[in-house]
Amino acid sequence: MYDFIGDIHGHADKLREILEKMGYGEGEYGYAHPSRKVFFLGDFIDRGPKIRETLEIARRMIDSGNALAVMGNHEYNAVMFHYPEKSGGHLRRHLIKNIVQHYETIKQFHNKQEEYEDYLDWFLTLPLFYETDSFRAVHACWDPNHINFLRSNLQNDRLYDALIYEAAVEKSGIYTAVEDTLKGRELRMPDGLYFKDKEDNIRHEYRIKWWEDLENISFKKLSIEQIDSLPDSIVPTEFISNTKVYGADEKPVFFGHYWLSYERQPNFFRDNICCLDYSVAKKGHLAAYRFDGEQKLDLEKRLIV
Repeated sequence: MYDFIGDIHGHADKLREILEKMGYGEGEYGYAHPSRKVFFLGDFIDRGPKIRETLEIARRMIDSGNALAVMGNHEYNAVMFHYPEKSGGHLRRHLIKNIVQHYETIKQFHNKQEEYEDYLDWFLTLPLFYETDSFRAVHACWDPNHINFLRSNLQNDRLYDALIYEAAVEKSGIYTAVEDTLKGRELRMPDGLYFKDKEDNIRHEYRIKWWEDLENISFKKLSIEQIDSLPDSIVPTEFISNTKVYGADEKPVFFGHYWLSYERQPNFFRDNICCLDYSVAKKGHLAAYRFDGEQKLDLEKRLIV
């Protein structure tokens, strides 16, 4: 029996609130429940006011066996931001937009470099995906082609030093698999079109609903974001070749990442699909789903604070 929790982004007060609402009490080894465990879906860091406290709560629960977790793209980005590039610089370039994304984390670990580096090492203990007989969990996208590739290349479904450098090589197999798994599958917009994301960056590619039937679907309907400039024309087959749809007969999959609003959430939920990112870092909600092994998910089992 697991309680899946979506992206927290340093909102420790919301995390404590939702844990207590679900019957978890804080003891000597952190928060615990007499018969349940939490499953964190990644993105503990960046943006929020209490990043160190969030990490402390989550890590104590995981280390004491009261929780599990997968890595989020923000943990991955932090590792790449820190890792030195052999020819100089870092694997994630210290561009202004990247510095802005990590600013709150860096600021809150000011004068605590050793503690921060210890957490960076801890991030690498988190698997990129997780599967049992009854569910799957991933931060952004469960693509069976990528999952199988990662299973063959990771160590215990986790990244390691040599592979991290390989993952920094754009368009390599490991780069694509990690990017899609942690950041979601994207589709290039028709020529000449672009949009600005929530941080005002110009984007020519947009995140798509990887669980949808990709046949005879429009650019606009396939989009996770509401992008007015996307056309209603059907996506050409060559745009979506070599992709697999997450079928209705697959086991339930839980993920976060997509900055949904509570009002739009039913559009990202079906019998075996559950997204739990309700934009807590943008004055939204922290969300959970109380899973008891059911293979047909129930929208009423969501919980928000």
